[in-house]
Amino acid sequence: MRIQDLPHPDPGVPDARSGPRFLWWLGRNQLSGQLTSLAWGLLHFVAVSAQPFCVGYAVQAVVDRSGARLALAGGLMALCGAATAVGDTFLHRAAVTNWITAAARVQQLLARKAARLGSALTRRVAAGEVVAVSTGDVEKIGWFVEAVSRFSAAALTVLLVCVGLVVYQPALGVVVAVGLPVVAFAALPLLPPATRRADVQREKAGRATELASDTVAGLRVLRGIGGEELFLDRYRRASQEVRQAAVRSARMWSLISAVQVLLPGLLLIAVVWYGVHLAREGRISVGELVTVYSSVMVLAYPLRHFEEIAMAYSFSRPSAKRAARVLSLERLTDAGGSRAADAPSGDLDDPATGLLAPAGLLTAVVCGDPDAAGRLAERLGGHASEEGPSVRLGGVPLDELPLDSARAAVLVQDKDPVLLSGSLRDLLDVPASGRVSAAAALRAAQCADVLDALAQGSLDADDPMDARITERGRSLSGGQRQRLALARSLLTDPEVLVLDEPTSAVDSHTEARIAEGVRDLRSGRTSVVFTSSPLLLDRADRVVLVHDGEVAAVGTHRDLLHEEPRYRAVVTREPDGEGEAGPGERHVGLRELEVLDVLEDLEEIEETA
Repeated sequence: MRIQDLPHPDPGVPDARSGPRFLWWLGRNQLSGQLTSLAWGLLHFVAVSAQPFCVGYAVQAVVDRSGARLALAGGLMALCGAATAVGDTFLHRAAVTNWITAAARVQQLLARKAARLGSALTRRVAAGEVVAVSTGDVEKIGWFVEAVSRFSAAALTVLLVCVGLVVYQPALGVVVAVGLPVVAFAALPLLPPATRRADVQREKAGRATELASDTVAGLRVLRGIGGEELFLDRYRRASQEVRQAAVRSARMWSLISAVQVLLPGLLLIAVVWYGVHLAREGRISVGELVTVYSSVMVLAYPLRHFEEIAMAYSFSRPSAKRAARVLSLERLTDAGGSRAADAPSGDLDDPATGLLAPAGLLTAVVCGDPDAAGRLAERLGGHASEEGPSVRLGGVPLDELPLDSARAAVLVQDKDPVLLSGSLRDLLDVPASGRVSAAAALRAAQCADVLDALAQGSLDADDPMDARITERGRSLSGGQRQRLALARSLLTDPEVLVLDEPTSAVDSHTEARIAEGVRDLRSGRTSVVFTSSPLLLDRADRVVLVHDGEVAAVGTHRDLLHEEPRYRAVVTREPDGEGEAGPGERHVGLRELEVLDVLEDLEEIEETA
C-alpha cells in the first residue's frame, strides 16, 4: 500500500489476544509491503556481499596477470555498486512505507475502538495510557515492522553468503558458516534482562509523566495551599529514578552492542589466521583468501540488523501488549442493535434505579455521590459501560437500538466536556434538529461575555463566530468552557438531553439566568439535569433524589427541602440526618428559600429595567 492511499479503507479485525499475536497479525496484513522490501533488500545486501567475490577475482587476475579478467572484475564491481545504490534507495523507501502504513493501521484501529467505546474507554483504561498507546507505542510498533523488512533480507543474505563460501572454498567456508550463527545469536541470552530493564525504565517514566501532568493541572490549587514545592520534590525524585533506570538499561544495551562488535572481530581473526595457514600450505589461492576475508568484513553490515530486530522487538513487545489490551476491550452491548434505527420518544425510565423522566418536562436529579451521578448519567444514554438492565425511552430499550440511533435520541453531556480547537463556528457545527439556532443556544447558555472574550483574543476575526478557540479551550475560564459546551448541547436539540453538573463552575447570578434559559429553550422537550444547585433545582418541574442507587424521594425542590432530610443534607451541604428535621435544619431550609426569593426579585427588577 502506498502512503498516499492512507487511511486504510478497512484496517481489519486485529488479533488482540496478546502482544506477540498482535504483531504477527500486523505483519500478515503488511505481507505485500514486506515482500516488496524483501526483494529490494535482497538486491541491496546481495550486491554488497558480492563485492568481496569481485575483489578476490580481481586480485587473482592481477596475480595471474590477466587483463581481461581484471576488466571483467571491474565491470562486475561497477554493476554491484549500482545495484547496491538502487537496492538501498528502494529498500529504505519500502521499509519506511511499511512503518508508516503499520502505524496508521494501528492508529485507525485505536480511533475506531475509541469511537465505539466512547466514555467507557477512559473508565476502563487510564486516559494517559490511551494517549501513550496512540503516540509513542504506535511508533515503536511501526519500528518493529520496519526492522522486520530489513532483517528478513539481511538474514537471507547471510544464509546465501554462507552457502556460497562453503561451495567456493570449503575449508574456510565451513569456518565462516559455523562462526556466523554464533556471532548472530550470541546476544540472545542478554535480551531478557535488557528487556526487563527497559520495561522498568518505561514504567518509571510513565509514573513521572503522570505526576508531572497532575502537578501542572493542579498548579493553581497547589499554589493556593502552598503545596507546589512538595509536588516538585516528588517529581524530582521520580525523574531521578527514571534517570537511574535509564542508565541501568543503557548499560545492558551497550553490553549487547559490544558483543556484536567483539565477536565478528574474533571471527575475522580466526578466518585470517586459518586462511594464511592454508595459503602457506598452498591449499588456497591469494584471491580466495581475500574473497573470504572480505566477505566476513562485509557481513558485519547485515549482521547489525540482527541487533536492530532484537532491540525493536524488545521495545515493541510491551507496546503491542498495551495496544492489544485496548483493542481487546468490547462494549457490553451490541453497537449494531437488534431493533430498527427509528428513534423512539416518550418517558425516559431506568429500571435499575427507578428513575423516571416524564416526556416534555425538566427533571432534576440529586445524588450525594458525584461518581454515582456520573455513572447514572452515562446509563441514561444507553449502551452503558456497566452491566445492568437497559434504560427505556418510550418503552423501547435503548441498548436494543443501534448505537448512533441511541445517541441521537438521548444526548449526554458529562461534567467535563471537551472543547476541540478551532473556530467557534466549527465548535457549533454539530448534528442538530434545526429547530434551535446557534444564537438562541448561545443566548440560553449566557455566552455573551464568552463571545466578547473570544473576539478580544482574535483581533483578525470580524465575526465572533470566526474567533479561535485554543486546545481544549485553555484560554477560557472553567465557567466559560462550561457555557460553550452547554450551548453546543442545546444546539443539537435531541429528544432527551442529559446534563451532568452543567453549571458547577459559574457564579450564582449567571447560574440563575442559565436555568431560566435552559428551561425556556427546552420547553416541551425532555431534559434531565444532575445537580445539587438550588437555583437549578428550583426551576425544575420535578426533582428526584437518588440515594444508595435507588430513587428515595420525588417532588419539587421546596417540598423536598422541607420534608426530606437526606435531600436537604446534599443541597445545603449540611450533615445527613435520617430522623425528622430539627429546628436548625428547618432554619437552613427556610434560609435557602429566602435566597431563592431574593434572586427572583432581582431578576424581575432587571427585566423591568
